[in-house]
Amino acid sequence: MKNRKSFMQGALCGALAILLVAGLMSCGLKAYSRENSSGSDTSGKLGTLRKLINQTYLGEVEDDALREGIYKGFISGLDDPYSVYYDAEETRALIETTEGEYDGIGAVLSQDINTGVVTLIRIYEGSPAMEAGLRDNDILYKVEDMEVTGKDLSEVVSHIKGEKGTEVNLTVYRGDDHEEVSVTAVRNTIQAQTVAYRMMEDGIGYIAVSEFDLVTYKQYKQALEDLEGQGMKGLVVDLRNNPGGNLSTVCEMLDLMLPEGLIVYTEDKDGNRDEERSDEAHQFNLPLAVLMNGNSASASEIYAGAIQDYGTGVIVGTQSYGKGVVQQIFDLKDGTSVKLTIAEYFTPKGRNIHGTGITPDVEVEYEVNEEDPEEDNQLDKAVEVLRGKM
Repeated sequence: MKNRKSFMQGALCGALAILLVAGLMSCGLKAYSRENSSGSDTSGKLGTLRKLINQTYLGEVEDDALREGIYKGFISGLDDPYSVYYDAEETRALIETTEGEYDGIGAVLSQDINTGVVTLIRIYEGSPAMEAGLRDNDILYKVEDMEVTGKDLSEVVSHIKGEKGTEVNLTVYRGDDHEEVSVTAVRNTIQAQTVAYRMMEDGIGYIAVSEFDLVTYKQYKQALEDLEGQGMKGLVVDLRNNPGGNLSTVCEMLDLMLPEGLIVYTEDKDGNRDEERSDEAHQFNLPLAVLMNGNSASASEIYAGAIQDYGTGVIVGTQSYGKGVVQQIFDLKDGTSVKLTIAEYFTPKGRNIHGTGITPDVEVEYEVNEEDPEEDNQLDKAVEVLRGKM
């Protein structure tokens, strides 16, 4: 329950994602007022629509589905891609995912905010997704018979997840020629591995963080301590394709890296400022490079922005996504929830990067090596930068 409360209060809800009063939603828009801003009778129009459905609609009518549709449509009227209403099933899936254990297939999804295209950016080793034949960078086209392009990413995830032992059919486009591939994955209990690490040559440590969930801080701290115990002389933190996640988590991680001072601050619609600060107990003093790309968003940008502002590391890669707003998820007390954009965030030096992103200190585009797919020219550049500082 403590983890759930922390999630509800501190979610950034990256690329990859708050409260209306429950009574507003439960009244099915009646509490919105009979007269909207244009003077039309909202409840009367709903009554007219309901009458037309009852009298003329050919298919079956499910009252629950109609009500849920009202709530989803109400929030979508904000025209904010980060504000979403979640039904009970979607809310359960959202909480399970952020707590680090869920029944699913073991794939990390990211969505292009402009095109709505959903990409499988990471397939967990040994996961049902890998066993089914899915690969990193597959473009997700369908879950069962539902086309997912343009759908809310959380809704897509909720359809992929399900009870352990059940099957889910997925259709993806693969490669430059967009080959269509259909697979069936058998869902299993997934332990989210949000951090991977290793020691490279010359005592340079490498930590890749795929997302900022409640389990990520502990995994990150363990990786950092293990590498330090191996005599690490420099560190690369890889945040490429990391869509973001929990605000509290990234601030805890930055507290391990920064000197005492401001980590990030937010401002709400009324101008109220809320600060997150690091203490003097921990500070990372070795050469540091942070890798980013266009899919690094939200909490990833908070991490990179703070490191850049303090000058404690070098940002390497390409321009980040540019999500400089914060969402909070509110419990509507009936198993459902709503996510709303509630604030902007600013780096320690007061930068808001919404719509622009973090500009790397060392810019290098990723280049695919057809002869050696394992080669990573961006990582090579980060290592080169570190060697020059060791």
